[in-house]
Amino acid sequence: MTPSHVPKDFKVAIIGGGVCGLTCAIALAKQGVPVEIFEATTKFREIGAGLGLGPNSIRVLRELGVWDDVHAASGESGMNMAVYRYTSGLGDNEVLYDLSVPSEDFGLGIARYAFLDALLKYIDMSKVHFNKRCVDITHSTADPTVQILIFADGTRFEANVVLGADGIKSSVRSIITGYSTDSQVAWSNTAAHRALISFQETRAAGMKIDLSTGFRCFMGPGKHIVTFPIQGGRTINVVAFITHGPEPIGEARLPPGEPWVRPTSQQELLSVYDGWGPEVRALLSCVHKPSRWSICVVHPHLQSYVDGNVALLGDAAHAMLTHLGGGAGQCIEDAWVMARLLGSHNTNRFNLQGVLRVYDELRRPRSQAVWERSLRAGQVVEALGPSGFTKEGVQKDLTGIFDLLWHHELEEDVKEGLRRVAQLHSFNS
Repeated sequence: MTPSHVPKDFKVAIIGGGVCGLTCAIALAKQGVPVEIFEATTKFREIGAGLGLGPNSIRVLRELGVWDDVHAASGESGMNMAVYRYTSGLGDNEVLYDLSVPSEDFGLGIARYAFLDALLKYIDMSKVHFNKRCVDITHSTADPTVQILIFADGTRFEANVVLGADGIKSSVRSIITGYSTDSQVAWSNTAAHRALISFQETRAAGMKIDLSTGFRCFMGPGKHIVTFPIQGGRTINVVAFITHGPEPIGEARLPPGEPWVRPTSQQELLSVYDGWGPEVRALLSCVHKPSRWSICVVHPHLQSYVDGNVALLGDAAHAMLTHLGGGAGQCIEDAWVMARLLGSHNTNRFNLQGVLRVYDELRRPRSQAVWERSLRAGQVVEALGPSGFTKEGVQKDLTGIFDLLWHHELEEDVKEGLRRVAQLHSFNS
């Protein structure tokens, strides 16, 4: 991809400096689009332990020119997500499904902080503003193409496009929809216990399964555990899930006062998995200080990701269940498509609303389909798949489940989007 050399007559403000916001800022800058980042905290930081990058994400990162640094930051010599193995968490831990992955579909597990650090090398820090929590967005009375951002500290900033990449608790989403954050976010009735553990400790604990070779999922009724290696296989990212009941998303409620994230204990985790097989018990004996995350999602689906010159990206638009590891990938795809559309030589300050509508037309169906597929995957790995919790049933339900994520022709979306933007330009000429 070569940067556009046509000067842009508009500028972009990104609210949020996480994976999505930084990726979008890098992509826009490479397209020659003036962009500034506003982050609510005092520094860039990523919560959570690890994230998975699938083949679609990696293709985008290559196009952006950041892949070599991301790969180096992971500490991996190659791809560490070449094996996808689903195992019963019960009894003798029978292998239920081995996903045969061709080399072009290999993925990478990486610590979130390492991914963030790799991206920061490409960020112009003079265009970054910390301690800026956006509390309102208004229109300029003098120029209808100008949006005025108002921050909690009383400062203001003018931009022509505002991109809300501020996560599941997005203030931008509330501003453009008129609904409170809580009314558009639902608890999934699932909690995840997260931890990073030493691979060597798993060996010392007597684990026979080698967790350093790729993605593993230990399956069982109402619970499952996902692991994948990071930092050259020296560290294992562990996420142990428990679903608390059959209530569908939107009906379950967190107990009053329950925080989304809280520290928990090894004993609590072991009690949750009481009766599971020896490999799981050995694994959990290595988890000393887990944190418990109440997994929340954007629900119901938004009817639009845009309002005028304001658009949502990433978790702000479509925070989803983690059961396919697709959340980061959808953030990266959003950022890529948005940057390509705004970077088009046919895009100008007078057709920005139309360009953002094209983004919405392309990205909303795609990301919401991945949201639904992730929900289905969670049901399968917790023994609720339509074909039953047998080796044959699990294989039938999981075969092809990653295709929607990995084999989507994103560049075709971009081409179609650029065609529609060109039509906007012709109409306005």
